Amino acid sequence: MTNGGLSANGADRVFRVLLIGAGAISEHHALALGRTPNARLAGFLDVDRDRASARAKQFGVRSYETVAEAAADGVTAAHVLVPPAYHASQALDAIEAGMHVLIEKPLANSEEDCQAIAGAAKSRGVQVTVGHSLLFDPEIQRACDIVRSGALGSIIGVDVIRSSQYPSFSGGALPAYYEHAGEAFRDLGVHALYLIQEFLGEIHNISTVHRALGGEPLLPYDEWNSVVECERGMANIRLSWNARPMQSLLLLHGTAGMLRVDLFHMFLAFRRHRGLPQAALRIINTMTDSVRPLFEMAANTLRFLAKRRRQYQGIHGFIQDFYGRLARAEAPAVSVDDGAAVVRWTEFVARGAERTYVGWNRSHPCSPTCDVLVTGGAGKVGRAIVAELARAGKRVRVLSRRPPSAPLPDHVEYYVGDLGDPRAVDAAVCGAPVVIHAGAAMSGDAARNRGSTVVGTQNILAAAKQFGCKRLVHVSSLSVVNWAGSDRGAPVDEDAADEPHAALRGLYTQSKLEAERLVRAAAAAGEVDAVILRPGQIWGGDIPLMTPAVARRIGSINLVLGDGHLQLPLVHVDDVVRAVLDSISAQVSSGTIVQLVSPSRFTQNDVIKVCDPRRVTLRVPRALVFGLGWFSERLLGLLGRASPFSVYRLKSALPRMQFRSDRAQRLLGWTVRADERQAMAAEAMRVR
Repeated sequence: MTNGGLSANGADRVFRVLLIGAGAISEHHALALGRTPNARLAGFLDVDRDRASARAKQFGVRSYETVAEAAADGVTAAHVLVPPAYHASQALDAIEAGMHVLIEKPLANSEEDCQAIAGAAKSRGVQVTVGHSLLFDPEIQRACDIVRSGALGSIIGVDVIRSSQYPSFSGGALPAYYEHAGEAFRDLGVHALYLIQEFLGEIHNISTVHRALGGEPLLPYDEWNSVVECERGMANIRLSWNARPMQSLLLLHGTAGMLRVDLFHMFLAFRRHRGLPQAALRIINTMTDSVRPLFEMAANTLRFLAKRRRQYQGIHGFIQDFYGRLARAEAPAVSVDDGAAVVRWTEFVARGAERTYVGWNRSHPCSPTCDVLVTGGAGKVGRAIVAELARAGKRVRVLSRRPPSAPLPDHVEYYVGDLGDPRAVDAAVCGAPVVIHAGAAMSGDAARNRGSTVVGTQNILAAAKQFGCKRLVHVSSLSVVNWAGSDRGAPVDEDAADEPHAALRGLYTQSKLEAERLVRAAAAAGEVDAVILRPGQIWGGDIPLMTPAVARRIGSINLVLGDGHLQLPLVHVDDVVRAVLDSISAQVSSGTIVQLVSPSRFTQNDVIKVCDPRRVTLRVPRALVFGLGWFSERLLGLLGRASPFSVYRLKSALPRMQFRSDRAQRLLGWTVRADERQAMAAEAMRVR
């Protein structure tokens, strides 16, 4: 690989560029074109015309509806930035229009498509390259220089280690990397393969092992380990969606030294073999392994601040090199043949994974009908609901993002899918006269909460209406109630006002309230027959009682916010399950809301006394708690950030209030049956 520059005799040639695909990566290509002397961004094209228009407006250019329209407007080059399955078709359209083409990795999804692209480019006399952009990353280029200098001797081994995390699924059609077992390798493995090819030559064989550990619950495989046999040595690829902290490392093993390239932290660490005693070598190599990275990270930070270095710097360098070479009528640094070789082995691994992967639903097909569908059936509350239904002899279907980890009870079947995916929800609801909707996001960012909780509920309601569901039991939460406004007021019942500032309470409250409102609206419109349950703080079984609502454990100390006399809205998981089952056949009006709170008046101090009396308990006065919250708001506000301990959130978490749930007894015949004292004692034994 040679570094690109711009010669004087080609500096006056400017290419007008069309970006085909207006997704996230298009922004970085647009920014790179803005810094490329002999290229100008002409516009965007996308099947989603609104997205193309938005990108065009962002950069002050046109949006086009077809490649032909762009060609007629004088566009001479195109970047193909669509999903890999469409690389070949979009590239061929641009080539046919006489455009030079840069294709994001991989070149295509088959060798046949690569050959078609090569043939079309030769026929039309245009240049085509593929975005092996890490070859133009500053750290990789420095590594190439070191290798060429001979400082490492002969390179005999390469390790590529990459961990990742995909954006949270916010609902809708599943991204390709969740749909296809090999797509995760197509996404990240391609980078590893072209780096290995760069340092070890032609690839001869690859053997791969893959597993699913659950770091990305929707990925068929989230751990990949490959051994790569190459012309000049051996390589290893490790891709993980479970390992934390995330890292991107390239390790080069030579006969005279070893080089570690950290692409996330932007430094190189160099160990050389010298004719010195081992003790001296250890000291020298320890210093080069620690001191040099420290200075390099500081230098790169300054470069970022001075805007001499940017995010995805490799893309910037690659694009500048491509157009510099075009202006000089030179072949691109990465040819179609280079890209095709990577595609060959990427597809060898990806398609192998797809051949061996057997999806749960394919190998364990669901029955045409069932008695009850339970969403969130793999969660702690959901598992208890499923177990009780199975004991009652009901035929239960569970909608879950992961297959079961243990043998299923009799009469229980799984449908593996995400609540945010309407196709999965339709398939799960079809044939189920009763739906118990207990699924929701319990953590994660805004996208995940919206996808699982809000969009998931929208999908459940749409499917319940479509397939004529007779009863929907929606498991909501007491968090949707206005706690801060109920301080020292009347006991909170089902008529309490909604939380007016859900966003201030957090993502969980915000999404649960929006989901409950969707169910209420559907019930009011007669679209579904629904019962809404609002359990309080659920505990028992696998669900701990000692939570931060009671006390925060810091070392050997229980830290209680306030004096410990706050009454907790506790409800045992067994009693929640009983209310859920009672709601299936209860003769109540659609849209009825039922609170589930034990009439026992347990305080924080009561729970600590039963469960954790030996630990030292430190109680922080309320005034001090709220004072610290006020201070955190002001301090973080100066930094433009919201405090996770705002006064409003603290008031909502520490309300001096009582709860009343006589509607549960009156309408469902529900009473607390769990022996709470005995269960607390058992919890204490388990904790200790």
